[in-house]
Amino acid sequence: MGKKRIVAKTEEELLKETERVEAGMKKEIKTKKPSKTKEGKICISSSYNNTLITLTDLHGNVLTWASAGSIGFKGTKKATPFAASKVAEAISLAAKRLGIEKIAVLVKGIGSGRESAIRSLAVHGLEIVSISDITPVPHNGCRPPKVRRV
Repeated sequence: MGKKRIVAKTEEELLKETERVEAGMKKEIKTKKPSKTKEGKICISSSYNNTLITLTDLHGNVLTWASAGSIGFKGTKKATPFAASKVAEAISLAAKRLGIEKIAVLVKGIGSGRESAIRSLAVHGLEIVSISDITPVPHNGCRPPKVRRV
C-alpha cells in the first residue's frame, strides 16, 4: 500500500463546478402549454437524498417539474438546503414564464430542504396562498408478528 493522498480542489475547479451547476439551472425546463389561470399548486417532496418540486395546475395536471439531480447536483449535495433553494428558484422562473402568480404549497417528506424551498419560492415573487404538510404519518402502524413458540 502506498501513501494516501488527499486531493484538494483548486480554486479553478471550484469555479468550474459552480458554473456547471448554474448552467444546469439555465437549461430550458420542459413545459407544457401555458395555463389560462394565474393559480397553481407546487408540490415539494423532500427526502434524505433529493428534493423534487412539481408545478401543477389546480386540477393536479403537471405543468413542469425540477429536482436537485436534474439541475446538476450529484451525490450528497442533492440533499442540501442550498440545492433545494436552487430547485425552487428554477421552478419559480418556470411559473412566471407560464403566467402563474398565486400558488398553494404542499410539502411532503422529512428532508433538510423543506423550509429553504418554501423561503426561496416566497423570495422569488410567487404569492403563497397556503402551505400544507401532507407527509404520511402512520397511525397505529402495521400488525405486530405473532408470539414466537419454541
